[in-house]
Amino acid sequence: QVQVVESGGGLVQAGGSLRLSCAASGRTFSRYALGWLRQAPGMERTFVAAIGRSGDSTYYADSVKGRFTNSRDNSLNVAYLQMNSPKPEATAVYSCAAGYRNTNYAGATVAEYDYWGQGTQVTVSS
Repeated sequence: QVQVVESGGGLVQAGGSLRLSCAASGRTFSRYALGWLRQAPGMERTFVAAIGRSGDSTYYADSVKGRFTNSRDNSLNVAYLQMNSPKPEATAVYSCAAGYRNTNYAGATVAEYDYWGQGTQVTVSS
């Protein structure tokens, strides 16, 4: 069992920056890919970014490419989503998910992830 907890959400101005953290329990953290999803009110949940076990493999949705960056520190059991120049439409609840992998593949579908956090609210003001 892996527990995933997000933190770092809050209010940020468009064009500013914010860093979300995803802490996961367990001694096998390095065997899990980590994904970030977001869900705005009345909208479907969508994948934003994902990172493979070693950090070499990453995925970014087109809407955040070049502005959001995934990273992870396996020695601390934590992953980060650095959000630079977010837009007001990025306002949503951001959730972190962990999915067990036998390879360094990241994965960007809900079915590929096993454990989910409760989410953290990000509000981007214009």
